[in-house]
Amino acid sequence: MPGGAPQADLSPESIQAMVGQALAAFAAAQTSAELKEARLAHSSDRSPLALANRAIGTLPGPERKEAGQRLGAARAQVNAALAAREEELGAAELAGRLVAERVDVSLPVEFGPQGAAHPITALIDLMGDVFVAMGWEIAEGPEAEGEWLNFDALNIGPDHPARGTSDTLFVSPLEQHIVLRTHTSPVQARSMLDRELPMYVVCPGKVYRADEFDATHVPVFHQIEGLCVDKGISLAHLKGTLDHLAKSMFGDGIETRMRPHYFPFTEPSAEVDLKCFVCRGASVGNPDAPCRTCKSQGWIEWGGCGVVNPRVLAACGIDTEVYSGFAFGMGIERTLMFRNNAADMRDMVEGDVRFSRSLKGMAR
Repeated sequence: MPGGAPQADLSPESIQAMVGQALAAFAAAQTSAELKEARLAHSSDRSPLALANRAIGTLPGPERKEAGQRLGAARAQVNAALAAREEELGAAELAGRLVAERVDVSLPVEFGPQGAAHPITALIDLMGDVFVAMGWEIAEGPEAEGEWLNFDALNIGPDHPARGTSDTLFVSPLEQHIVLRTHTSPVQARSMLDRELPMYVVCPGKVYRADEFDATHVPVFHQIEGLCVDKGISLAHLKGTLDHLAKSMFGDGIETRMRPHYFPFTEPSAEVDLKCFVCRGASVGNPDAPCRTCKSQGWIEWGGCGVVNPRVLAACGIDTEVYSGFAFGMGIERTLMFRNNAADMRDMVEGDVRFSRSLKGMAR
């Protein structure tokens, strides 16, 4: 065509050469990326076959039909070869990835670090389970408590030194008479006001004192207290309950004793001691075998207990001529220290998971 673009060669030999080049390029591609480049070169809209297809319109009628059939067959052959090579390369690359990413399940697996239940939480659950198994209920109450429930209802008078700001944390303003509870005994008072008799409740929870923060004291700690109100309750029932709790916490063979003491909300009252679970009393009077745990005294103070003072029962509307009861309480941290020979209470509040994992019997 004079003065125009050169006419494309649509002869059978030329078209077959284009097909051969395309098939050779597809066969030479070893990766999907290389095959993509070959596809763009030999099967796209700018490939030799595509350009030849556009030139069909310049041919005379009889030649146009024949050239169209040849190009259609050639492009179909190229597309079929391209699809086959894509499937072949895809299968090979998938097999390669499966081999490269293979996991040998017989090899030892090193798991990532695991957490642990906080020892205080775990011990509260453990002690609660002991009482639930005996048919007791778990009772809870607010940590910001009314002054009347924290003191007056428990026979702690207005002039008692525990009600001073040197021992108790008051919530501002003072005229509201709200304190951060100094013990979990207000939960016992609430239980006597709200529940029907007979009543067997145990009250674990957080308490607050204006104490220093050192190895044996923290301003925020935990207590568990128990209260039983029923007909015919005596000190013997209290002793049996505490013996069972001590055995559950420290194992068979542990002994308890009661020493006369004074608490405003119980009468008679006692301190409950544990037979030293380290020396079992063998260090008493034996300077050759001193015991650091009990300081060679043979016993360790654990908590307080007693028969509920009738004034406390009466303040909560209970007929003291019909009902009596007992109450006890001990520190969770102190129990944890005894069980695990922990020396520093600050370890319990620093949140180091290594400390939690090191304690025996704390897993849940």
